Amino acid sequence: MTRAVHAFLLALKDLPHPRVMRVLAQSLALTLLLLAASGAAIFLAARWGLAHWQWLGAAQQDMAGILIVLALVAGSWLLFRAVAIVVVGLFADGIVADVEGRHYPAAAQRAVDVDWRQNIRLALASLVRLVGGNLLALPVYILLLITGIGTPIFALLVNALLLGRDLEAMVLARHPERPRFDRPARWSLGLLSAASFMVPIANLLAPILSAAMAVHMLHLRDGNEKK
Repeated sequence: MTRAVHAFLLALKDLPHPRVMRVLAQSLALTLLLLAASGAAIFLAARWGLAHWQWLGAAQQDMAGILIVLALVAGSWLLFRAVAIVVVGLFADGIVADVEGRHYPAAAQRAVDVDWRQNIRLALASLVRLVGGNLLALPVYILLLITGIGTPIFALLVNALLLGRDLEAMVLARHPERPRFDRPARWSLGLLSAASFMVPIANLLAPILSAAMAVHMLHLRDGNEKK
């Protein structure tokens, strides 16, 4: 966990750099646009389904519409992460290459270029893991609702496992000859990243911050200490 915290602090220092800020602005604008479009599409599809099959009366459909909106708000964290992970996947190589080039130039010279096709494959694989993992965990989420705090804690743990795997794959794509992270490193990386997604405002920075943190985790493992 100490190495993960060190990597997190280094990633925070990377945020103000021009190229990182440019990627942040582009990815954030696209993420918010797709998030709004996804939310609207889900809402309209649900309302259409209720009206088409006439499961409910007019007044009940209005109430169902309100409940759908509330469900979207409650699930906005998961929806935001799903959209953000795909968008950041499109920019992943640029982020990783920039952080490596400034902090670990020797490693950057040995890195393999990752084209847009591989970035898309990595992003879609992350999305599949996110949706699949959380769907499998859904019954537990529902059972833990009675505890008040159990559901967000369990969601944090589940998504820490998923994010650790996603971020590891992102950085190892440029260094396929390197061994995988050990479990504690992957877990701590995923935990800090998942926690940052749960904090309002900070979650807007979380995708870029997590990518930079994964780069530092990879190279700090080799003792390439960056102060």
